[in-house]
Amino acid sequence: MQRIKLDRIDRRILHDLQDDGRMTNVELARRAGISAPPCLRRVRALEEAGLIRGYHARVDPQALGYNVTVFAQVGLESQAETDLRAFEDLVETWPEVRECWMLAGETDFLLKVVASDWDAYQRFLTTRLTAAPNISHVKSALAIRGSKQLPGVPIAVEPMGEPATEVVTSAV
Repeated sequence: MQRIKLDRIDRRILHDLQDDGRMTNVELARRAGISAPPCLRRVRALEEAGLIRGYHARVDPQALGYNVTVFAQVGLESQAETDLRAFEDLVETWPEVRECWMLAGETDFLLKVVASDWDAYQRFLTTRLTAAPNISHVKSALAIRGSKQLPGVPIAVEPMGEPATEVVTSAV
């Protein structure tokens, strides 16, 4: 674990890149109120610290034939750490699973699954998910529509003169 301090400029850079990862360094620097070379150095430092994990394009699932999104609540027979890891490793091999969250409570994992249609999801459910080792139950919820899908986290951008924020990172 590494402790780093984020000042107003760092928070602005993170905020703006999270909103638009294709923003040019010149535009990013202008918004942060600094010149381009130190802005690029700060971006690289934020990447090395693990605060910026990558850059992604948001694609339209339906345009690519993924018309169904399902949230699957998965219960395991065993919650031993090795069994939890084994399930997570297996999920990594399933491209239709776009997100996997381990939860506390009645459900062990919540999976976000995309499929071309309901039949394709049912095939995934019966041939892969419920057929996987250690699965005790699966409860599926079909998404009707999504109204908010923001990446990342809320990043406060304070006015000039605000103190630095200390964060703990683990470089990946």
